[in-house]
Amino acid sequence: MLVHVHPDNPQPRAIRTVVDTLEKGGIIIYPTDTIYGIGCDIFQPKAIDRICRIKGVDPQKAQLSFICYDLSDMSQYTKSISTPLYRMLKSHLPGPYTFILPASKEVPKLLKSKKDTIGLRVPDNEIARTIVKELGRPILSASLPGDMVEEYTEPELMHDNFHKLVDLVVDGGIGGWVPSTIVDCTQDPPVVTRQGAGEWMEE
Repeated sequence: MLVHVHPDNPQPRAIRTVVDTLEKGGIIIYPTDTIYGIGCDIFQPKAIDRICRIKGVDPQKAQLSFICYDLSDMSQYTKSISTPLYRMLKSHLPGPYTFILPASKEVPKLLKSKKDTIGLRVPDNEIARTIVKELGRPILSASLPGDMVEEYTEPELMHDNFHKLVDLVVDGGIGGWVPSTIVDCTQDPPVVTRQGAGEWMEE
């Protein structure tokens, strides 16, 4: 199914359709402030397994991350955030960054890496954040399988390619080409492990 959602004013009815799909254990393709992602409710283990099968990865080795609504939401899924780290996160969010942080007990075991860390995102994208807000918990954030980059910017092409693998494609307009910048905050100072769309200045 392809659902058109207005990028600036997501229609409640369309968002409800997306959230219903997630609550039933469905998988969606959705826009972020960078590339389109494939995701599900983080508390639906079968859906997580499906995504990992589609991508051909082990959940604990896959470096999967969460889309959170805001910094307060994000703080539930990591251990206590120091004041300097909080200030740094606040100055970069919402934005095109994935922050690697120590996972809290709220993170499902299936999603914790062997290092007990988790990637957390607050994208500057109204559709993604509205979905998370209405769902009441984060959604999984993973890149689409393969490397057909051109086709990953166009929702209708994504629907043509993946409609047999996912339950719903959210059409929020043309997506970006460049993924998020990954910053490992388990090191001091934080280290950029993938330079992406977000500019990074050493604090």
